[in-house]
Amino acid sequence: MSADPPLVRTLAPRYYTDAAVYQRECDGLLARTWQFACHERQIANAGDYVCVEIAGESLFCIRDRDGDVRAFYNVCQHRAHQLVQGSGNARLLVCPYHSWTYELSGALRSGPNIRSVKGFDRCDIHLTQVRVESFCGFVFVNLDADAAPMDEWFPGARDELRAYVPHIDTLAPVEWIETRERCNWKVAVENYSECYHCRINHPAFANGIIRSDTYDIKPQGYCLRHTTSCQNLEQMSYPIDLDANEHAGDYSSWFLWPLFSFQVYPGNVLNTYHWRPAGVDAVVVWRGWYTVDGEPSEVVHSLAVQDRETTVEEDIALVESVQRGLRSRGYRPGPLVIDPDGGVNSEHSIQALQGWMREALGDDDNTNAES
Repeated sequence: MSADPPLVRTLAPRYYTDAAVYQRECDGLLARTWQFACHERQIANAGDYVCVEIAGESLFCIRDRDGDVRAFYNVCQHRAHQLVQGSGNARLLVCPYHSWTYELSGALRSGPNIRSVKGFDRCDIHLTQVRVESFCGFVFVNLDADAAPMDEWFPGARDELRAYVPHIDTLAPVEWIETRERCNWKVAVENYSECYHCRINHPAFANGIIRSDTYDIKPQGYCLRHTTSCQNLEQMSYPIDLDANEHAGDYSSWFLWPLFSFQVYPGNVLNTYHWRPAGVDAVVVWRGWYTVDGEPSEVVHSLAVQDRETTVEEDIALVESVQRGLRSRGYRPGPLVIDPDGGVNSEHSIQALQGWMREALGDDDNTNAES
């Protein structure tokens, strides 16, 4: 008779509470992975720019005169003053410190009295570029110049997303909802990445949007793919047209490791989560909602309000309680519920997620398995 496999235990508390672990993530994981920066519609015209902070670095994305999206470190190559703040439009990039001026391509155009410097060649000066990709209109950046393309990280996700949202190229942000959570970013991401808790804690979502008994999550590269069908139409909290297209009655989510997720609600309604770590025990979460050309929609607005007042508020209470518990002397990492058949009551997605976390930190000890 074969022995039972060892229990798979969740990560040790230090992964969520130790400032040194968080700093290692900023220096490594967060600097080597694809991070959401903005939507292309936010930088629709030449000179439009948006600033973003990734792994402690200030960056900005900008549309150049050829219509291409570029990303740069937000630092002048003269004496390191930041070039831009927030968002806006610039015909040229002018440093506020000494007026060194750059083209939208990042090339140095001019600077006061630089011609007096013998041997100075402005063609040698260029803003430091950052890897950038557009993923169905969403702009992602990666500080690792040698990073594999997004399609290698998240195989199949781009085509699947287009199948679920055929009109995705016409979408623009219509609502952003920002919340601050007093927990480690991984606590928030893990909470998002399982629905074991949904029926207990999210009645509006579990009873008015999805059929939780059909919920499943499977790894797909460094993507966690959530799938389920919609609730019975008479129980849905908003109207949908099941005949609109083949996926009108489905819910699906693509969590792109480590900090972004696309969600498609029944009726082909696109919304997103993106997490921004703000310290070892703090994270800012943005919920984005999208419509064709960013036009107001009563259905989307009511969904955004319902989501903020129910699921989001419920999750804040959950993750902040978990963070407090992780600091308790009485906590011992518990076993994950790994059902070989998967399904809503299995935490196999957390097993995958925590494996990626340990891999990113280069930890090869077997801290999440009981020997």
